[in-house]
Amino acid sequence: MSTSRTLAPFACRPDQSRGRRYAEASSETRSPFQRDRDRIIHSEAFRKMKYKTQVFVYHEGDNFRTRLTHSLEVAQIARSISRVLGLDEDLAEALALAHDLGHTPFGHAGEDALQEMTAAVGGFDHNAQSLRIVTKLERRYYKFEGLNLSWETLEGLVKHNGPLTGFPGARPLPLAIASYATKEDLELDSFASAEAQVASLADDIAYNNHDIDDGLRAGLFKISDMAEVPLVGPVFAAVKTEFPDIDPSLHIHEAIRRLIGLMVSDLIEETRRRIARFAPADCDAVRHLGQPLVAFSPVMRQNDAALKAFLFQHMYRHYKVNRMASKARRVVKDLYGLLVEEPECLPPEWQNCCDGKGGQATARAVADYIAGMTDRNALDEHRSLFDLQEKP
Repeated sequence: MSTSRTLAPFACRPDQSRGRRYAEASSETRSPFQRDRDRIIHSEAFRKMKYKTQVFVYHEGDNFRTRLTHSLEVAQIARSISRVLGLDEDLAEALALAHDLGHTPFGHAGEDALQEMTAAVGGFDHNAQSLRIVTKLERRYYKFEGLNLSWETLEGLVKHNGPLTGFPGARPLPLAIASYATKEDLELDSFASAEAQVASLADDIAYNNHDIDDGLRAGLFKISDMAEVPLVGPVFAAVKTEFPDIDPSLHIHEAIRRLIGLMVSDLIEETRRRIARFAPADCDAVRHLGQPLVAFSPVMRQNDAALKAFLFQHMYRHYKVNRMASKARRVVKDLYGLLVEEPECLPPEWQNCCDGKGGQATARAVADYIAGMTDRNALDEHRSLFDLQEKP
């Protein structure tokens, strides 16, 4: 299906997509990137993000972000930026919605535990797991495994943070990405599309600002603690000066709204400067530019780094978060250790993927099984397997 929207010359054009690994008839009503977005939304992994941690475990409160609400917020920001820059909004949205599919239960604490437990069999990486989900683990079609997404969506999913190979200091490829690279060339030594770059920075904008929101509402830090944080402190102060009697909750909302707007505007202005400077002729020129086309200004990058440092100290390493993360790591390690040694405790469909006690295929199947759990699933499964009073 062709599109009537006006796209920039360097945008990914749906009518010029490189296609899917398994050929399918085109849709009369949707572009390839719209179909990718819709397949992601209808996937089991997408639904599970409702009960996967962003920072707080699901039972700690209904008002905190989950992976699902975070992904929706990223998608909104990515679409808005893409529209202004003349990029394909559907591709940017698809990438924003899919970028966290591979996260384990309990956020980075769960990922760290699973990485430690699987180190001898190739390790674990949530970006690689996202690729594994959409190319193998989702089972919705008779003719192929996975969702059979377009080349552009797979490329953006893998490379949204930049090239993976071909530069000094490049890390070894995660197992799932290295394995898929033998089947389809995603050009891992180049940058991704401008749409993927937008989705990546929309992720930064969303989680930085919404972690401020969640951290304040959880009482992990106060507005006054952020007074010296560049950009953030002055914005909160300006809101209070303008509205001296503002309700604390509205103070947070108004400041976050302004911060998101400032970061989005900066990204658009800096990207326009780069577009004018480099004048990429098409989407392949973006991939081979040698640096990102979509970026924050140097000042905003410094502001972003300062905010991340503040959140790391005052939120991600807060003792209350540390305690929950410690519990989470123990749950994941307990589950992994038991199931690898006793794969007969897995559901039948997962036992079929195993090669016996302690086998490599068993280890990978157990990692996939645990990574696909929600926080609630993992806690329930842990009780079922380790609490003698619980029914199996």
